[in-house]
Amino acid sequence: MEIRYGVISADSHAQLGPDAFVSRMSKARFGDRIPHLRQTAAPKTRLTRDTAAVVERWFVNGKIEEPRGVANCPAMMTDPSRTYFPQRWEEVPPGVYHPRERLRELDRDGIDAEVLFPNPPAQEGVFFQGDAEFELVCVRAYNDALMEEWRGASDRYVPLALIPYLGGIDATVAEVRRAAGLGYRGIVMVAEPCSAARGSQHRLPHFADPCWNPLWENCQELDLIIHWHANAGVRVLAPIWNGYAPDQVWASIVPAAFSALAQFIPMLVFSGILDRYPRLRWASAETGVGWLNYVLDACDHEWERRRLWTEGLAIRPSERLQRQLYVMSWFETEGIKGCRLAASNIMWESDFPHNPSTYPNSHQVIGRMLQGMPPEQSRQILWENAARLYRII
Repeated sequence: MEIRYGVISADSHAQLGPDAFVSRMSKARFGDRIPHLRQTAAPKTRLTRDTAAVVERWFVNGKIEEPRGVANCPAMMTDPSRTYFPQRWEEVPPGVYHPRERLRELDRDGIDAEVLFPNPPAQEGVFFQGDAEFELVCVRAYNDALMEEWRGASDRYVPLALIPYLGGIDATVAEVRRAAGLGYRGIVMVAEPCSAARGSQHRLPHFADPCWNPLWENCQELDLIIHWHANAGVRVLAPIWNGYAPDQVWASIVPAAFSALAQFIPMLVFSGILDRYPRLRWASAETGVGWLNYVLDACDHEWERRRLWTEGLAIRPSERLQRQLYVMSWFETEGIKGCRLAASNIMWESDFPHNPSTYPNSHQVIGRMLQGMPPEQSRQILWENAARLYRII
């Protein structure tokens, strides 16, 4: 792939079309449980304004998956506050869901390539509401559709695979290996399975439980990067005041959600997983980097104070994370320049087509963000790290 603009988005979102699951899952076996669009009365949510109109929504296993709209694409809509979600499929701009139309939007914004995370109805953990068989077939349908429709359209797309959880570790590993065979370079998973599944009928082991070891082993062997996105299922939000208007609710939730993994990184460090699988790499998307310095300092402090090198954690936490953790940012200025992780571990993202996206003015944002940074570090952040990590060129 040719690098023309000098920018790769390490976090964007691919929207599958209405037939993606229907055409790949057995109607006779799963019926209306299959993820599909259906007309319904507008669900009430604090992030949208009430309407009496009949709308469309994604249904998964008979339940509405995304109450705000049919696609998470406020950056492509005309609402200047970027809180409007299209209410019917006919409103969704083709650049959101059509891979070849999306290429035009990439050129408009000066982006060479995108790493593709999910969009509704396939956000991480959504299929927990079904059973193991249903979850696996949904995951396989998603992984097939994304690779066939997006990667098949252009090598400027780097899709990330979903994984199943409910059928046991052997089923998880089997799908990971199948995804690698299809050409995937990474997977998206919830950060803490036992927390993410809370509220459902399922009970999953803790992230640090040895039962997940085959997943780590296979991802290391296959050179698959493990990704967490935004809060990655780690729920740490404080209560939101009932008097807020929808725009205020958005503004209250978004900054807090992006730093949720500050509570999880220490679990990754002190579980010993990084030490046991030293070639396994992890990436944190849509979280920014400004919060990370305290976490690195605190982990180092605890490691020293409690002499954890005597308990098998031989390498200082910040050094271990420097070897294995990648983080992403898209608008920060001071946070990215002062990050204790080297520039070789930071990647830029546009978050297209979500509310915080820099589209269609990404290069203006980049100019402010990286002003004064040495050119070699800017290149690393903007495209070289992603190109190397995902084997793009």
